[in-house]
Formats: sequence, structure tokens, C-alpha cells
Amino acid sequence: MRTAEKEKIIDKGWISTCLKAYELMCTAKRMAELYDEEKEICAKYVHSTSRGHEAIQLAAGLQLKSFDYVSPYYRDESILLAIGLEPYELMLQLMAKRDDPFSGGRSYYAHPSLKRKGFPTIPHQSSATGMQAIPATGMAHGIAYLESQKLLTEKPVVLCSLGDGSVTEGEVAEAFQMAVLKKLPIVYLVQDNHWGISATGSEMRAMDAYEYAAGFKGLKRLRTDGSDFTESFDVMKEAFELVRQERTPVLVHAICPLLGHHTSGVRKEWYRGEDLKQHSEDDPIPKLKKYLLEQSILPNELDQIQESAEKKVLNDFKKAVSSSDPDLAHFDSHEFANTLITEDRGERSPAKSEKVTMVDAALHAVDEILQQHPEAIFYGQDVGRRLGGVFREAATLAQKYGDERVFNTPIQEAYIIGSTAGMSAVGVKPIVEIQFADYIWPGLNQLVEELSKSCYLTQGKFPIQALIRVPIGAYGGGGPYHSGSIESTLLTIRGIKVVYPSSAADMKGLLKASFYDPNPVVLLEHKGLYWSKVPGTQEAKSIEPSEDYIIPLGRANLVEQADEEKIKKGESAVVITYGMGVYWAKEAVKKLKGQIEILDLRTLNPLDWKRIGESVSKHGRVMVLTEEPLLNSFAESLAGRISKEYFQFLDAPVWTFGAANLPAVPLNVDLEKMMLPSAEKVAAEIEKLLHY
Repeated sequence: MRTAEKEKIIDKGWISTCLKAYELMCTAKRMAELYDEEKEICAKYVHSTSRGHEAIQLAAGLQLKSFDYVSPYYRDESILLAIGLEPYELMLQLMAKRDDPFSGGRSYYAHPSLKRKGFPTIPHQSSATGMQAIPATGMAHGIAYLESQKLLTEKPVVLCSLGDGSVTEGEVAEAFQMAVLKKLPIVYLVQDNHWGISATGSEMRAMDAYEYAAGFKGLKRLRTDGSDFTESFDVMKEAFELVRQERTPVLVHAICPLLGHHTSGVRKEWYRGEDLKQHSEDDPIPKLKKYLLEQSILPNELDQIQESAEKKVLNDFKKAVSSSDPDLAHFDSHEFANTLITEDRGERSPAKSEKVTMVDAALHAVDEILQQHPEAIFYGQDVGRRLGGVFREAATLAQKYGDERVFNTPIQEAYIIGSTAGMSAVGVKPIVEIQFADYIWPGLNQLVEELSKSCYLTQGKFPIQALIRVPIGAYGGGGPYHSGSIESTLLTIRGIKVVYPSSAADMKGLLKASFYDPNPVVLLEHKGLYWSKVPGTQEAKSIEPSEDYIIPLGRANLVEQADEEKIKKGESAVVITYGMGVYWAKEAVKKLKGQIEILDLRTLNPLDWKRIGESVSKHGRVMVLTEEPLLNSFAESLAGRISKEYFQFLDAPVWTFGAANLPAVPLNVDLEKMMLPSAEKVAAEIEKLLHY
């Protein structure tokens, strides 16, 4: 083929792309106008539109492939139109309708979650600005791992879209750091319209995203006029090609006008003034129209495109308005994805097995998982080959499985937790570790906003399979930043499971079940039980179960039984506890032969309420024992629920006992003993309960 003919064909294809972009710009513009015109319908739920950002968004969206991944933000409706979604589908979400394809009426407009053949994959996105950077980078991280293991046939790219104001977030810095450290295949598209809500760029930042990104060595940077479709398309094409070929991160900084409201709840006319007129001079639609006229496209053809787009928007709107609202009977579906682990499996005490500590039981469980599942990886601070974990809980794993599967992260609790959402979305099964429970707080944003809500808000499309290991508890002189208990905070978060083993056998069985569970699981591992060095904890060592041993989550364990005679005489009680509480209770009841049942919860959410109810109704006297400060704790909450639902069986108030209500565990071991429960203190409380 002659060069001139080839160029003509290329030009023809390019003009077709520009005409498609013009059609979608007209579509997005009319949608924004219609939402304002129909305030009575559309202002019911807060929404934001892409008005002014259409050019850069379409330039990105039209180049995405079906095997790519997208992490948009709440102004990105033009990206969604570009990948092939219909205005009708977006409007269903705008009006919180039953057939909203993303969330079934559960999430805001332009908060997509899409798993549809022939389309890029879009996992759940929260509204918290900047937070999508970590899950998106986790997707790229997971893709890089799968590529290293030759488990992918295509070369996916992750597109992470951000507003410039969000780049000041610390979590965005964590994402950029990991992207360059691990050379991940991701494009960060930063749309800069010089506004936050009412704060301007100059008020919020010392530099724009392009300037800021210069500090991340290895992050390729590109700039573009985000209101110019042709320039934006070329720049996005360069970005995608770089990432697709070199598998390294790129940041595109696009200057855009903001022609719509920040959101429908914060309207432009309240504060924009002359600034709005200045922004309107960069409206992408007249710019693209001018370009197309210069390419000999007839004005009449462009008018027809506009008219057709506007007609479609109006028809789709009418159809969406008349569509059904959600079925209220299903309002609580999909809090969790269903697990296949519903029965005990394997042998708890095989004949030829030896006793192991809890820390070794956990190590062996992870080792077996990595051996059986090439999609599984393990990462966190100091778990790599040099140290193998500060508790040696990952010893030899990196040497055995390689640095791509078992590796150290920077000190980034938010990334460690939030990246699991992205990993899970691409098919990687992450096991991660937060080094101490006291340091989990920077990761709570991601745990609450991204992980816990994903399954529910996507109607089960994107459950997040993530096992988050957290060493917890006091162990003798650990001090105020290495001894804390956090379960009550975690248990206020819906959509996650919380597991707390108290023996080596339970550790192995519950860790395996946590890994296979399709939901986010936080596994709390008591440091004082790891090696059974704390007096009274020898029984935390146990015969190592078989490799296939699994305990379903939500099953309590009866570790001490009361005599039937004592029960009949009304001289018995049940202690409901977990973790170190099991051993305080076991030591405390040695002199109360046959009077006390000890129920080890093992899983705090889901809770074995059936077993609790059986024990409460059998004994009539109940103590809930915890290591946490007692005031407003999970223990008090559980006691309140027992009092309400089993009041008729109780012969005494539900007793609660825990640590003193102090903000931290003191360093001095004698001060620590004063604060925490002990076997002696627990025995005294049980005596009070029995004689109430």
C-alpha cells in the first residue's frame, strides 16, 4: 500500500474517533443540562458531572482495552461514556434505581463498579478523594506479579483518575512511592481544574501534581491541555503506549476548565463569579467543533450529531425515571460473599504430629498456602528474606518462594491494607501483615472506605479476598505502642471479619479458613501466645494439625466444661472470652472444680451466637472477659446483647471484666500488671459472680 493511501485511511479513522468524541461531548453536556433542568428529580441525590473535563476523559476512555482496569473518580462520567456505557445506565445510578448496573441503587452517581465482558474492569470506588490511588496501584502491583509468574496473556494497564486537589493526600504519595519502587503498569491521570470545592489550587497546594510528581524518581510525567481533545488524545496515547510496552508508571497532568458545579449540592453560581466566565473560554466542545470544521466536516453533520445525542439523552432520561426502584426486601444482601468453608476439615491432632507454637503453626499454614496457590502472595514490613518478620513469623518464606511473592513494603499501613483491594480485583490472593496492632490506624481509611464496603456496594461483584494479619496484645514490657488491643474498633466496621485464635491448632485452622474466605478478614494474633513464654500459656502450644485442617469462621470452642451436678444445683457459670483471656480464665478456675465453663469465641465477627445462647441459658451466670479497657468495649456490647436476649435465663447481671480504662499500656511491667487482667483478678471476679 502506498504511503499516501495509508495516511488517508489513518486520517479517516482519526476523524471517526473525533466525531465519536464530539457525539459523546454533546451527550455529556446535555446530561448535565438536563440534570439541572430536572432538579425535582435529579437533586434528590448528590451528583457531579464531567462538564469541562470531557476532552481529557474521552481521550483516555476511548483508548482503553477490554482487559484494562480503571479506577475513576466521581467526575468521570465521560470516561464511562467512552468505554461504551449508555446514558440510561448512568441515569439509573443517578436516581438510585433497581437496575443501576453498578450498585443497584446503593451508591452515588459516577461511582461505577463494572465486571462486564468486552469492557475494562472497574472495581468499587469510594467517594473519599485520593483514596482510589492505593487500590488502583494495588491492581497494577497484582498485574506485575501475575506477569512475573507468566500467569497473564495480555498486557493490561491500570488507569487511575484523580483530581489535582486529591494529590495532596498522603495516601497518594504512598501509591506513587510503590508504583516507582516496583515499576508498576499504571497511568495516573490528574485532572486539574484549579478548584477543590470552594478552595482554589493556590490555597491548597504549593505545587501542582506535575511538579509534585518530579520527586518520585522513575515516574514519567506528561502535561496536556485537558480541554483540547486532539492534544489530549495524543498525550494519553503516548502514556498508554509507554506503560503497555515498558511496564512502568506514567503521570499525565491535564489542565481542565470546571464548567459544572462541584457537585449538585455545591453550586457554581454561589461563589465562582468571573472565574466561571474565564473557564468557559476553554469549553472543550467548541474547540473540537472548530477542529472538525477545519477537517472539512460539514456544519450540518455536526448539528445532526448534536441533535441525535440530545434526543438520546432525553429518551434515556424518561426511561430511567419510569424504571423500578430497588426491591426493599433485599436491602441487606451482599454484606459478605458466601464462603465455601462451612465444616471442619482435616485432623486436629494427627497421630505422628508434634507440638508447635502458635507462631510456627501460622508460619506453616502460610507456607502450605503459598505452595498450593501460585496466586497467593505475602507482604508487609520486615517480612522479607533478611529478617522474616519481627516475630520470625515469615522465616524462610522469601528464600523459598522468591522476593516477588514474599517481600518487604515501606512503612505504609494504608498501602499494605488498601492494595489488597486492587490485588483481589485482578485475581491475586494477598496475605499481608501490619507489624503491630498499635500501628494499624493509618490503614483504617482503606479498611473502612474501600475494603469493607466493596461487596455490599457492588452487589457482590467485587468482594475483596484479603487476609490481614495483626500481632496484638500485651506480652510483658512491650510498652504503650506495642501492647494495644484494637478489636472493639474493628468490630464497629461492617463488612469485615475479625478472627482471634488462642492456640496453635486454632491458629492454623482459622488462618486457612481466613485465606479461603472471599471477604476481608483481620486475623488478630496475640504476641503473648506466639511462643507460650508468658506464664500460664503453655497450652497455647498444641499438636500441629494436618495440612488440610480448617475451622469454619464463626465457631466458638468449649475449652473447659462444668459438671452436670454443679449446673443442676445452680452453682455454675460460663466465662466467654478469647485470646489471652482463655488462659487467665483457665488458671483462675483451677480451684473452682467443675463450676466453670470457658467458651473461647475464636471468631469475633461472625459471632457464634447459637453457642453463646446455649451456654448462657444452661448456666444463668455469665462473665465476658477481655484484655481491652472495658469501658465501651466489645465485651460490654456483648454483655448488653446477652442481657437483652437472654434476660429470662439470668440469675445475676452479666459480669464484665477487662483492663483498666487507660489510654495506653504502660512500659513498666508492674504498672502493666496493675492495668491488665490476670488469673488472680479474674478468679476474684468469678467468685463475686458465683455469690451474687
